[in-house]
Amino acid sequence: MRYLPHTDQDIQDMLEKIGIASMDDLFPTIPEDFRVKREMCLPQPKTEWELNAHMEELASKNTASPCAKIFIGAGSYAHHIPAIIPYLISRSEFTTAYTPYQPEISQGTLQGIYEFQTMITELLGTEVATASHYDCGTALTEALLIALRKKKKLTRWQSLLLFIHITGKS
Repeated sequence: MRYLPHTDQDIQDMLEKIGIASMDDLFPTIPEDFRVKREMCLPQPKTEWELNAHMEELASKNTASPCAKIFIGAGSYAHHIPAIIPYLISRSEFTTAYTPYQPEISQGTLQGIYEFQTMITELLGTEVATASHYDCGTALTEALLIALRKKKKLTRWQSLLLFIHITGKS
């Protein structure tokens, strides 16, 4: 699960915005019989490092055949990646619209983008679709250029909520 930095106040604001009183109101389809109504006896939470140490201790109890071949790849070794890293690198401001230089990586990426675009055009019944833009501004510009070529008009309307996920303003 991705890291979601919501404070208690953020959660309360979101609940108020959608008109419910608690998180439990989000799950009315779960029968009462299946809901846990008592305090759960869980161990104290661990920090990320404590949890990793605990998991490594459990994993060290596993045994592997010394004659087994390992195909994990060159340069792979035991190292620690903090849990926040996948979240940070998924942020659009850290990605680029440029194709990587390694052809084997580019080929897989480009094939995936092509397949996705093709499926979207079939599902939506459109002549074109584009999925190869990694940032909002580039995608918006391309969409506007397509629309301008089709209609030959220079007037455009833009929602103030267009980049709300980046600006945080509503």
